[in-house]
Amino acid sequence: MRELAVQLGERSYPIYIGEGLLERAAFYFDRHGVGRQSPLLIVTDERVGPLYLDKLESGLREAGYRTAVAVVPAGERAKSLAQFEALITAALNAGLDRNSAIVALGGGVVGDLAGYAAAAYMRGIRYIQVPTTILAHDSSVGGKVAVNHPLAKNIIGAFHQPVMVLYDLGTLRTLPPREVSNGLAEVVKHGLIRSAEFVAWIDANADRLRALDPDALGYALYFGCKVKAEIVSQDERENDLRAVLNLGHTIGHALEAAGGYGELLHGEAVAIGMVGAARIGVELGAPREVYEVTKRVLLKCGLPVRLPAHYDIDAIMDAMSHDKKFREGRMVYIVPKAIGEVYIERNMSAERVRRVLEELKEEEQVS
Repeated sequence: MRELAVQLGERSYPIYIGEGLLERAAFYFDRHGVGRQSPLLIVTDERVGPLYLDKLESGLREAGYRTAVAVVPAGERAKSLAQFEALITAALNAGLDRNSAIVALGGGVVGDLAGYAAAAYMRGIRYIQVPTTILAHDSSVGGKVAVNHPLAKNIIGAFHQPVMVLYDLGTLRTLPPREVSNGLAEVVKHGLIRSAEFVAWIDANADRLRALDPDALGYALYFGCKVKAEIVSQDERENDLRAVLNLGHTIGHALEAAGGYGELLHGEAVAIGMVGAARIGVELGAPREVYEVTKRVLLKCGLPVRLPAHYDIDAIMDAMSHDKKFREGRMVYIVPKAIGEVYIERNMSAERVRRVLEELKEEEQVS
């Protein structure tokens, strides 16, 4: 098992990465002061629940914990105010009090939704992240919790750090190939912002990662969580450095919103966004290998690099205008200057981004 820590003073917490952690969850709950007197609410979705809920809940109950369960729909559309209200209702019906905790068992959607419910319920109770996807190695760390508005992704949210992240790698074996590739987008992102050596390793090991080779996957997820933990420890509330974690997300979030949160998966949209960012980086002086390597590695991971032709550029730009980083036709944008190195451009022209979106419709979807 690998262990990391997000260092935030009194809000510091561990990330545990290994096999068989669901069955031993009660041990870690005990270790980190999650008491048995107050009930827990386990939040999962209709896909993950049938696979892993019983394993987690039965172990907790055997150890003396009282649990209730809320099951939400699978997919990004579950991150809505309607589902948020349903979770608050479930928490009330389960009798959660200020000493209770909400347990997020699932991917990034479940973690974001359950975390936001925990941040708001009684003005904030504890929660625990139990991610079950590769993508969630990113979203489960850092305390960003949110739901979507039809016009903008993650526009309604908070910073609320978990008690811990309990990452059982055994849950990843049931992921379908598209979800595996979807999650690898954020793995690639962590390399592109921090380590050319790690990007080269992904380039050489993409087939092993897509095949869920346990050694390769364990190393990749540990490295990704390590990058995220180090950055969050330095800038919890995205006042400066943490913004680099948004590489590819300005375009990516807009694509998700323009597509109604149903066509492109998050990692797929971010992959297209990272190719767009690489194009902008080269325009602004980065070596061409930034674009070439970014595109090649994403393709090896089974990700799209071309914007679907039917996406309307005006709709994408409109979605981008609601982004938290957009101001008066200009936006904060994360631009690569080399593989493993990015910078924060605080005055990016919306017209430049529009032009890149047009170019992304012409990308070749072959390596």
